[in-house]
Amino acid sequence: MKLPRRQFLHLAAATAATAAMPPNAKAQIYPARPVRIIVGFAPGGSADIIARLVAQWLSDRLGQQFVVENRPGAGTNIATQAVAEAVPDGYTLLLVTAANFINATLYEKLSFNFIRDIAPVASLTREPSVVVVHPSVPAKSLAEFIAYAKSNPGKITMASGGNGAPSHVSGELFKMLAGVNMVHVPYRGAGPALTDLLGGQVQVYFTPMSAAIEYIRAGKLRALAVTTAKRSEALPDVPTVSEFVPGYEASQWYGIGAPKNTGTETVTKLNREINAGLTDPKLKAQLADLGETVLGGSSAEFEKLIAEETEKWAKVVKFSGAKAD
Repeated sequence: MKLPRRQFLHLAAATAATAAMPPNAKAQIYPARPVRIIVGFAPGGSADIIARLVAQWLSDRLGQQFVVENRPGAGTNIATQAVAEAVPDGYTLLLVTAANFINATLYEKLSFNFIRDIAPVASLTREPSVVVVHPSVPAKSLAEFIAYAKSNPGKITMASGGNGAPSHVSGELFKMLAGVNMVHVPYRGAGPALTDLLGGQVQVYFTPMSAAIEYIRAGKLRALAVTTAKRSEALPDVPTVSEFVPGYEASQWYGIGAPKNTGTETVTKLNREINAGLTDPKLKAQLADLGETVLGGSSAEFEKLIAEETEKWAKVVKFSGAKAD
């Protein structure tokens, strides 16, 4: 069936105009369909919540759904591999976490190389961990805890979310710099570790702040210090570890990555829109309620952060002798 001449001319003109569009103008079409953000953790945790907040912002901002897809397992390696092998078209993204930096050394054989195969898009937030103890522990401050640990070598149990988890290596960094000997008790996830700490089965835990803050406020756990270089606005009266152990800093980092070779225009657009979201008062307040500090910045700055953190945690993993389960 032939098109009417006028309709044909309009269609031909539109096609010619699209073909003549410069590359930068074509890139503005992205996203033309839903985008997946792959998260290497189960729903409900800090990583999942942050991913969903950012996904909702991008969905509202760009007019296409950004959908969070949880693929837990193998210390986030299942999720990372899925993104590393995805088509580099901007429609499959990765929630980058501190686990990605640690796994580069923790796992001897991976089918991907995180720094080589994942393109940094934008950093999102930094979350402190908190050194929390069960109320039965006699130490009321971190200084008292260090003295208590040194007088009871090998008797204090330190929980973690698993071998090589951020909570584990944060504790190992503390052991290394403070010169204390604690027994590591790995759990299969942060939830069980926190449950046993609340029950008094273990004594200390380097937990993400968002997971423990309500228990701290309720007096069910005692916060001794936060692990970031500066005090947290969420717990302003709690000192930093570095006030007692110089050089200590351990954070949970979150960001967005994409498969290598994703188009520069797409990465640039995502970076720009994510940074816009991080300055939005509503999203910023939601993240602050979780104890998060917004970061943002360029893709190059995120790339530098990834390199620095990967090198830092490689030393700690080697010191601890941690091996993947």
